[in-house]
Amino acid sequence: MAPSPFLSFEKSDWSALRDSTPLTLTEKDLAALRGINEHISLDEVAMVYLPLSRLLSLYVQATQQLYRVTDTFLGHHQTKVPYIIGIAGSVAVGKSTTARILQQLLARWPSHPKVDLITTDGFLFPNRVLEERGLMRRKGFPESYDQGRLVRFLMAVKSGEAEVEAPIYSHYSYDIVEGRFQTVKLPDIVIVEGLNVLQTGNIGTSPRRFVSDFFDFSVFVDAPAALIERWYVERFMTFRQTVFTDPLSYFHRYAHLSDESSRDTARGIWNEINGVNLRENIEPTKERAHLILEKGPDHAVARVHLRRL
Repeated sequence: MAPSPFLSFEKSDWSALRDSTPLTLTEKDLAALRGINEHISLDEVAMVYLPLSRLLSLYVQATQQLYRVTDTFLGHHQTKVPYIIGIAGSVAVGKSTTARILQQLLARWPSHPKVDLITTDGFLFPNRVLEERGLMRRKGFPESYDQGRLVRFLMAVKSGEAEVEAPIYSHYSYDIVEGRFQTVKLPDIVIVEGLNVLQTGNIGTSPRRFVSDFFDFSVFVDAPAALIERWYVERFMTFRQTVFTDPLSYFHRYAHLSDESSRDTARGIWNEINGVNLRENIEPTKERAHLILEKGPDHAVARVHLRRL
């Protein structure tokens, strides 16, 4: 058996690491956090995400203690520095739901009550820029992001700046919302969720820095590509009957397709764009994460892989 940098846990074994941590989320809370076509249960939260929140809470407390030791050494109080968690994975794999659940669970721990969630969608170039560069069919690929702006944002957060603004993206209009921002004001934890958060490459800064350089911990939400494709098609079919029906939606043109045409369209988008991005840019970053959540056919986590220290 080949050596691995990860410790692997079946769900039942991982669940035991909860160590009597109480579940404070209710079914009503969870309903607001679920993504489209995801049926995550409170049992799943208790077995997978509660132990993870306990681990992260211990890490955050240890990091806070390290800052206090440094303050003692320097003889003065330093600016508060947030703990940053990155969450990566494919389109339709459920990383946004993972991020929202972790945000709510972590905010319930007394040592770090203020937890902000940022998505890297806000750091996509506006559609007009993507159109000028011929990148609209490459949206979500590394070159479609303003990586320099994202790195500067994280650098400001990690430097302890009092207020840092992140752009806002609308999935409804499929574009950046001009003039609107999310303001991060010295939280205890910042969760950064997106396709590209573990990728490396030339981002045009000197010295060269990567998004993951600013992470204290990172999670990769994983599943076989065939499963993710199925989930993507199912989500597309749901959107066709909901969001796409609005004439102002960017994807309204898909609302009146037949079931067969909708599935063919979704599979075409997957094969030409999202599947390629997963294979070429997202999947290769998996083992850079500190922890991998491996999902099975029912969208539930089957195994957890934790990087050895």
